[in-house]
Amino acid sequence: MPEAPVLSSSVVALRGGPLIHPVRNPGMPFDASWLDGLRVNQSAVERRTATLATRRTVKKDAQAAWLLKAVTCIDLTTLNGDDTEGRVRRLCAKARQPVRADLLEALGIAPQGITTGAVCVYHRFVAAAVDALQGSGIPVAAVSTGFPAGLIPHPLKLKEIEASVADGAQEIDIVVTREYVLTGNWQALYDEVRDFRAACGPAHLKAILATGDIRTISNVARASMVCMMAGADFIKTSTGKEGVNATLDVSLVMVRMIREYQERTGVPIGFKPAGGVSSAKSVLSYQILMKEELGRPWLEPELFRIGASSLLADIERQLEHHVSGRYSAFNRHPVA
Repeated sequence: MPEAPVLSSSVVALRGGPLIHPVRNPGMPFDASWLDGLRVNQSAVERRTATLATRRTVKKDAQAAWLLKAVTCIDLTTLNGDDTEGRVRRLCAKARQPVRADLLEALGIAPQGITTGAVCVYHRFVAAAVDALQGSGIPVAAVSTGFPAGLIPHPLKLKEIEASVADGAQEIDIVVTREYVLTGNWQALYDEVRDFRAACGPAHLKAILATGDIRTISNVARASMVCMMAGADFIKTSTGKEGVNATLDVSLVMVRMIREYQERTGVPIGFKPAGGVSSAKSVLSYQILMKEELGRPWLEPELFRIGASSLLADIERQLEHHVSGRYSAFNRHPVA
C-alpha cells in the first residue's frame, strides 16, 4: 500500500507568499535527435495504467490524507462563457477555504488549514482574482494564447500573456498550435513555446498539449519533450474543452517524458492533468501514478496540479463520509 502523504505545514498551511517551485526550467536549444528515438508501446501503456487502481489501494485514514493532499494540488478552475466577476470571487473564497472547517477539525488539521494550489481563470478575471486572493499566497493562473483553440495571431498571443502577467497572474496556461504537432513541425512548436516562455517573464509557464486533438501517443511524447526543451515549467494534458481530455494513458506517457527530461538535464518539470478528473477515486489513481513514476516530490503542488472544479465537491463528500459515515448530496458542497 502506498504511504500516506504527510500534510506538512509548509504545504498545507495558508501560505504567506507564492508557491516556491524547485527550479525554473531554463529550457535548452532545440535538439531533434532527442525525438528520433522516441517510441511508445501502446499495449504496454494500457497494461501499466490498467493496474494502477487494482494493484494499489488507499483506504480509511490513509485515503483521507491523500485526498487532503489532492486538494492542495487543485487549480480551482472556472472557464465558462457565462463567468462573471462575482463567480470568480466566490471561487477564490472557496480556494481559501476548500474544505469545511468542521471537517478539518474532525480530521485533526484545523490549526493548519489548507488551500487549493491555484485559481485558474480567463484573462478578463485575473485582476479580480488577484484582488480576492490578497494575503492568501494562492497564485492566480490565467489561460492564454487564444485558449482553447490557440488560433489567434502569434503577436496577439504574446500580448495576452504579457497582459495577464501585468494584471498579477503568476502562472500562465498556454495552448500550443496543434497543427505543428500534427504535421511534425517540431522546430515551429519549439519556437512558439520559447516565445511564450520569454513573454511570461517571472510567471510560470504551463504548456497545454490538447492530447485529445493530437491523435497519437507518439505525438504526445514528442510534443511533451519539445515543450520542455522550450522552457515549459509544467506540461498539461488538456484544455478541458476537447472531446477527450486527461486519461491515465496519455498521463503515463507525459510523466515518462518528464522523467527522461530530468534524467538528461537535472531539471524537474511539473505535470497537470485537466478535464475529466472529477471524482475522488480518479484523483487517487493520478496520485499513485505520480508517486510510482516520479516519486514523492510530485505529490506536492510545486510539481503536480489538477485542473478541476467539480472534483473538490466530491473530495469534500468523501471526507465527510470518512468523518461521519454518511454521504451528503453534491448540492451541499458548492464550489462557486
